[in-house]
Amino acid sequence: MLDVDLIKALANDKRLLILELLRDPERHFRPQRDGDLVRDGVCSLFMAEKLGVSQPTCGEHLKVLAKAGLIRGTKIKQWVFYRRDEDRIAAVKELLSSDW
Repeated sequence: MLDVDLIKALANDKRLLILELLRDPERHFRPQRDGDLVRDGVCSLFMAEKLGVSQPTCGEHLKVLAKAGLIRGTKIKQWVFYRRDEDRIAAVKELLSSDW
């Protein structure tokens, strides 16, 4: 079922860019000191830098995507690393292509 959180997450170009960048993190981000880009995800600081926005602005985008279930955050030390939830994204793609 389509919900407001999902529609809100998909209705912003920066959030769509985040999903695109996280599809292939090794291609789009430099190696991190803590956390593996693929296994753990991308540090929110790197994400803000890549998007050209402040950390709080990036944090809001990530929060919206996480609330919709499209990404997951993993805390390592004082940082949060984000990666796509591929199962949820596949379910959303199927939902959006169905007759609703």
